[in-house]
Amino acid sequence: MIKNLGGVSAEDGAPVPLEQISAAVTAGDLVYSDGARQSFDPGGATRYVEGGRQTEGTWSVDESGRFCSFWPPSFRASYDLRWMVDEGRIVGLRFSDLGSGTLFEGRYQ
Repeated sequence: MIKNLGGVSAEDGAPVPLEQISAAVTAGDLVYSDGARQSFDPGGATRYVEGGRQTEGTWSVDESGRFCSFWPPSFRASYDLRWMVDEGRIVGLRFSDLGSGTLFEGRYQ
């Protein structure tokens, strides 16, 4: 179920504005194309489950408006977030890092 996005209007592929990033990532669990699932807590914790194995990390937003994640002991990444919209309804998020070419999509569960 998607929560916290009432009143948010978005177009497919549009950047998630800085002031909406927190609501966007905490709106619901995200499911990725490989079946992995991720949840984000408002306090900055995140859990990623893949193949029954859970890892825990933290998320934040940096001063330039990029979504950042940290996975102990040392993995750090930052991404631009874009909306996924289908038939006028927000259905998920696209995470992209142009520097590394990383792109993945998560659909709200």
